Parts: sequence; C-alpha cells; structure tokens
Amino acid sequence: MRRTLLLAVLACAAAVPALATPFHDHHDRHGGKDVDVQLGPRPFFLVNDMADGPLKRHLQACAQRPRYRSSDFSIGHRGAPMQFPEHTKESYEAAARMGAGVVECDVTFTRDKQLVCRHAQNDLHTTTNILATPLAAKCTRPFTPATFDAAGNLVTPASAECRTSDITLAEFKTLRGKMDDSNPRARTADEYMKSTTSWRTDVYSGPSSGTLLTHKESIELFKRLGVKMTPELKSPSVAMPFDGFTQEAYAQKMIDEYKQAGVHPKQVFPQSFDQADVLYWVRNEPAYGRQAVYLDDANTVADLPGYGELAAYKAQGINIVAPPLFALLTHDGNGHIVPSQYARNAKAARLDIITWTLERSGLLADGDNGFYYQTFDPAVTREGDVMRVLDVLARQIGVLGVFSDWPATTSFYANCMGLK
Repeated sequence: MRRTLLLAVLACAAAVPALATPFHDHHDRHGGKDVDVQLGPRPFFLVNDMADGPLKRHLQACAQRPRYRSSDFSIGHRGAPMQFPEHTKESYEAAARMGAGVVECDVTFTRDKQLVCRHAQNDLHTTTNILATPLAAKCTRPFTPATFDAAGNLVTPASAECRTSDITLAEFKTLRGKMDDSNPRARTADEYMKSTTSWRTDVYSGPSSGTLLTHKESIELFKRLGVKMTPELKSPSVAMPFDGFTQEAYAQKMIDEYKQAGVHPKQVFPQSFDQADVLYWVRNEPAYGRQAVYLDDANTVADLPGYGELAAYKAQGINIVAPPLFALLTHDGNGHIVPSQYARNAKAARLDIITWTLERSGLLADGDNGFYYQTFDPAVTREGDVMRVLDVLARQIGVLGVFSDWPATTSFYANCMGLK
C-alpha cells in the first residue's frame, strides 16, 4: 500500500516536471530553527475545489506532507485581515502562524508625529472602535447618520472621518481594532461600525483582541515571529509639512526605526505609492533602498506604465515594482489565465515583481469579482481558481511574492512548489 502511494505521488510529480523542484526548509531568521506552520483547512478546500488536471493532482499529493514551513513568497497583507482586524497584533500573529515569511505594517503618524500601523491616516472610523469612545469628539468629521426620503430610499449615506493625526499616540493606544467596514445606511454610530461583509467574520474582533501597534512595536513583534518586514509609507491625509514634519523626515523616520532596532536591510522591503519616497530611500538609504518597492496605483489597464516608463524606473535605481493582480494577468478566451503585456514589459525591464492582493474579493464563483480580477474574470469560475492564479504568477511570471489576506493559501502553494 505504501509503495502504491509513493508511486502515485511520483507519477503526479512527473506529470508536472516544472513543479518538481525540491522543497527547501525555511529557517527562522532570528532564532535559527525551523518553524512549523499551521495552515488550517482553507488551502485544502481550495485544492479540492479545483477542476481536475495536473496542477490539482500535484497539489493534492502535496497536501499529504506532514509539515509546512514559512515562505517569503507568502506576504501577510495587513496581517491576515480575511478574519482578523487588520494591522493588529492578533492579525500579524495569525499571518506568521500561517507561514507568511513577510508581514506588512502600513505606516502613518499621530498628532504627536509618532509612527503607527494603519492602512490609512484617515481610516480609524472604519478600522477601530473610535466612534464608540470619547475620542470620537476629536475626529476631523464626526459621525453623521444616513438620511432617507419618504419612501425609505437612501438620500445621503452615513459618514465620518477619524484620523490618526487627530489624536496622540497615547490616545491611539486606547483604541481596539475591528474589521474594516462601514454601513452607509446607518442611523447610529453603532450601526455604522457593525457592518462586516458576509464573507469575513467578527469572531476575532472581541474586547480582548484588536490590539493596535506602533511601528516600533510591529518591528519587535516581527523580530520575535521571525518574519521579514514590508512597511508601507502611507500618503498623509494632512498637508505636509505637518507641524514642521516634512515628507522626507517622515520617510527617514520610518527607516530610522529599523536601524534603531538593529534590523538588517535585507529583512526590510520599504514600500510606497509615491515614487519620490522610493527614490528618497534609493538615494539616501541605499542599503534599504535596494529592496524598496514602488507600488502601482493603476485602477485600469489604461493606467499602467509601458515598457519605457518601467525601464526608466530601473535606470533610477528602483528594483521592485508592485502592481495589483489585474496588471499581471489576462485570459486567452479559452478559460486559461496568462501573463499580461505589463508582466512581460516589467520582466524585460529587469524589474522584480510583487503583487497584491489575493483572497480579498469574496466568493469567486459568484462572478463579477471586481478590481483585482478585472482583466481575467472570465477565466475564473470557482474558488479553487485561486491556485491557478498563483501558478501563473509564480511559474510563468516569476513574481517574488504575493500579498494575501489569508496567507495560508500562498504558504501552501509555496511549500508545494519549493519556493523559499
């Protein structure tokens, strides 16, 4: 029986020769020892949901392995926000447990110019409980309830805007993270906050979780977890300079906190959507700038840079670009997902590529999968197609890593393909 199983596994590997790369153990960079990864059921559910074929059979064989390791291919996007409040201690720990070799802290600043982990400077009203606290009075725009006409139709949606720059670090640390969402039909602040989309969960958003972190605290946590770090310098919502705090000082302060913590530049992938930030690091902090990531904010294919512009990035010292998924993928009209022209141009310009964001589009089988899938949605019909997406990104395009809201999926794929 054992020999029959072994022969089946070998036959499966032989059917997909490019997938048969030996698996390389991944070591904790700070403790020097192997770290077991706990993937949970989702990757295996996705594999079982795939259409039959060589890739599915290879991944099914891989599902029998007794242990999994972390991988730098697997990047925890804001931690693991499919189920945990983003940019919280609990979300980061979940990402590392699921094998994310790199974890992201989006970096912004408070009123007293201290760096904290939030996706945007002005998202506290949707990502924390601030509207349920006395600090709501300090928000840039307080909660305003929705209004409706006599027939009950929405006239003006509920709104609020609460910024980290509205409060001090000490005040920020009194808040709790929640799942990022809001209810446009809310009549009360409580209704506004209780709005998590159906394919996520509030199970991990209780009063004993949702621990907010400073940037410095995230660095220390990531060191303990043995993961690399990818901080994103977020564009401020306030005018810069802010109380004398310039954009350059902001970019420098972020790097300084890694230097002060003794983090080697090879452990850090600084990111920004602002090319000026990336070039600042390239020119003023070259050890960190070599791995600086220029994020592409394109919303459609028409917004994407061509080969000439990509080559110009490389000439200026930018080595890594990070476009959204749709920029790298298209379909051939026969149900196959294939590399896009942008992907070919970026590789021709000798740029490395990271992409975002997997597991952020809800149920794929429903169709109309929105922003991330806009160029290849006709080729996606089931949840298991996530694995086909990863396979094209990894084997045909050769991306360095993939941001995911649920890193277990990317970690599983990386283990199966021997990706470090």
